[in-house]
Amino acid sequence: MTERSPRGEEIRRYETVLDSLDDAVYAVRPDGTIAYVNERYAEMKGVSRDELVGTEIYDWVTEETAEEARRVRREMAAGDRETGVVEYDFLTADGERFPVEMRFSLVTGEDGDGLNRVGVIRDVRERKRREETLREKNERLEEFASIVSHDLRNPLSVARGRLELAREERDSEHLEAVADAHERMETLIEDLLSLARDGDGAEDAERIPLREFVEACWEGVETGDATLRVETDRAVRADRSRLRQLFENLVRNAVEHAGDDVTVTVGDLDGGFHVADDGPGIPEGDREAVFETGHSTGENGTGFGLAIVESVAATQGWDVGVTESADGGARFEFTGVDVPD
Repeated sequence: MTERSPRGEEIRRYETVLDSLDDAVYAVRPDGTIAYVNERYAEMKGVSRDELVGTEIYDWVTEETAEEARRVRREMAAGDRETGVVEYDFLTADGERFPVEMRFSLVTGEDGDGLNRVGVIRDVRERKRREETLREKNERLEEFASIVSHDLRNPLSVARGRLELAREERDSEHLEAVADAHERMETLIEDLLSLARDGDGAEDAERIPLREFVEACWEGVETGDATLRVETDRAVRADRSRLRQLFENLVRNAVEHAGDDVTVTVGDLDGGFHVADDGPGIPEGDREAVFETGHSTGENGTGFGLAIVESVAATQGWDVGVTESADGGARFEFTGVDVPD
């Protein structure tokens, strides 16, 4: 087949595209020899393409990696999976190793042109560095949460005990104020712990029908004479405990800022859902700041509730924004949500 033939021109175009990729691409024949690699593959390996083509693919990897790839291929051949995914240490010609993710598919039928499988290898060193940084950050957050729980709750417990003794001796509005301060400190501690431990990220996601779930969350919050309206029959995929944190903090925020007679509405949104109220709303100039830790416009607010909401949304991979509701109150919109059929 000449380079000037239509088929030859088509192949050249494909090779040009493949050589422009940041990922390594390879193709292997049924006998295990390399049929094709792009420039990125050769660059990562540290040899020329000519040195790779025609050689045994497993001659360029460790035995451990070869065995893992064979195991995945057996699962694919048995129909247990359609695409093979293997994370391993890429081995260069000079003996250097670095983490990569390989995805490959088996090629069958006449269209395979004598190939057995094709794959893509991605350098994931930067991703691994980010994961390690996040892991260290989460460890520090967990340590912080433990310190908060121990070092703040212990003296708070002592203060409460002393307060009870003082109340046995006399009754005073000043002691009532101390009790209120203790309750506020406990709320602050709970919010700090919740915000810190959100750094653990999302747990196992599951399909959650919003109507039943929101109604259950509503029962777990002091809502006074507030009213709940659920205008959705949608389900979402999310971590149940994280989603409960999100809804309960939004409900508390609505009651805190709009009063005990507020109406909270949960409804559908393209690609997600919204939670709205009929309270005084959030001024447009303050909407970007409401998710900042410590920011609160309420006299008794801790400034952590909406920061927790944003943190929970982030662990689920969602986007959250705030705007004005149809009744002039606050409307929190969550998009990028996994909404199963």
